[in-house]
Amino acid sequence: MSSERHVGTHRHHTSVSYPMSLHQRIYTLVIVPILGLFLTFILIHAFGSHAESTEISRLSIVGALAATFGRLLVAYVFALLFSLPLALLVTRNAFAERVFLPLFDVIQSLPMLAFFPVVIVFFVHFGMYNGAAIFILFTAMLWNIVFSLVSGLHSIPAEIKAAGHIFGLHGLAFARKILVPASVPYLITGSILAFAQGWNIVIVAEVLHTYLPGSTTAIDLYGIGSVLVHASADGQQQTFLAAILALVVVIALCNFFIWQKLLHHAEKYKFE
Repeated sequence: MSSERHVGTHRHHTSVSYPMSLHQRIYTLVIVPILGLFLTFILIHAFGSHAESTEISRLSIVGALAATFGRLLVAYVFALLFSLPLALLVTRNAFAERVFLPLFDVIQSLPMLAFFPVVIVFFVHFGMYNGAAIFILFTAMLWNIVFSLVSGLHSIPAEIKAAGHIFGLHGLAFARKILVPASVPYLITGSILAFAQGWNIVIVAEVLHTYLPGSTTAIDLYGIGSVLVHASADGQQQTFLAAILALVVVIALCNFFIWQKLLHHAEKYKFE
């Protein structure tokens, strides 16, 4: 039997309830998205159609959600690229864990919002407004993934690691065949937490003028976070309610159609 089959194959878990019957699949794949899109349209139409001319339009709310999701996605990709080597660094040996794990814990515990004005000044100086928001989202997402991956790497049984070395897996091959697959369930869990943190902080990440004394809203970014803040500040209650309800629907759809399916897929990578 090849080393890949010996080491890279994990038993499938069936602990997650997942719709299997025909009517459940129709409900999951057809009815739910239709209802979600219909509800989003109704909410935006109902609360945006009577808005004043100075308020954001219904189409702009959809565009703001798309712009925000794009920033979240870019920040998540950067967080993912940084988190894996950091997690591998922590779990490399006992000495590295004793040194870096407390350090990462301290960095995570720091009130990052206190340092954001300095960061914003740097990005604004070079005209990188989107970069400022993405960096804020990146710092909010990173540590959720790092600590989840550390837990995943620690969960690998010692006999699996030993088997990998017996079959000649070292370095990148060892990471690709054993470490990364075993970390998939924890990576997805960390990603869910990271995106949740990103959605929470996007409200302040896109409103850059609050970090710079004497600045104006002209430097704020177009996104659902800035829409919510400006609508609330200007007393545009209909726009605010339409935006936040649309945001809730989008988050719910992402959770149902992306994260829940990934969690189900990750079951086959778990060890019994």
